[in-house]
Amino acid sequence: MTHELEPVLDRIADALERLAPARPPEPAFSAARLFRHDPASGVFHPAPDYPLPLAALVGIDRQKARFVENLRRFAGGLPSNHALLWGVRGTGKSSLAKAAFMAVAPAAPELKLVEVDRDEVTELPGLFDRLRARTERFVVLCDDLSFEEGAAAAKALKSALEGGVSGPPANVLFVATSNRRHLMPRSHGEGGGPAEDRGLIAIAEDAEEEVSVSDRFGLWIGFPPMDQATYLEAVKGYAKRYKLKAPDLERRALQWAQLRGARSGRVAWQFIRDLAGELGVSLPL
Repeated sequence: MTHELEPVLDRIADALERLAPARPPEPAFSAARLFRHDPASGVFHPAPDYPLPLAALVGIDRQKARFVENLRRFAGGLPSNHALLWGVRGTGKSSLAKAAFMAVAPAAPELKLVEVDRDEVTELPGLFDRLRARTERFVVLCDDLSFEEGAAAAKALKSALEGGVSGPPANVLFVATSNRRHLMPRSHGEGGGPAEDRGLIAIAEDAEEEVSVSDRFGLWIGFPPMDQATYLEAVKGYAKRYKLKAPDLERRALQWAQLRGARSGRVAWQFIRDLAGELGVSLPL
């Protein structure tokens, strides 16, 4: 009887194996220094090195020094803190994270950067567990993080940073950028919309959950709005680096910022790109 059942059991086992999700391929972290994680397939896609040098970021010297010091400690296996870079848009938060990584990486060949989308936050506990077993050290970067979908993502991030019973992975440093210091969605504080229909208690509980996540970041680095002098310093710094000459550089840069309604490192870079295009000069980005 047992022998008669064996073919049936084999077919059932084969069918179950086909239904089971395929195991993600082993990542080839030796192929690059920067990667983007795809949660659907579990694949780490290599990306080219970030081309903007750290020295090109002006007006944020204090932020650069603090972030680079923390990153160097992590790369060297010393105690370090997960970092939240927060402030107004366009002030260089994401650029600093990537440029600082590129500055530190040559002296730390095992250091890798993995970028995740903010919609992946609920996948972070599994990602951190997967990276835990690796010999490399990982900076996991999430750009423009906020919890628009409520507390579920906040709970997942807390779980990833705390690591459950096994503790947080020692070889992972989480870095997030955000326009909001406490990562809270606009619906908590700005009124109107479906958030109010959920009830004040539920909204308050979600807000408490999200604020508690920001407390898990030991290093907070703020990026205030850029004043006119710093904006012009950024423009002139970029122009000097890429040998762009214009007799009315400052006037044109100020007009560009006025048209954009903002002064920031991003606006300065966009002006430089426009000027470089006009002069027929190639830029790295």
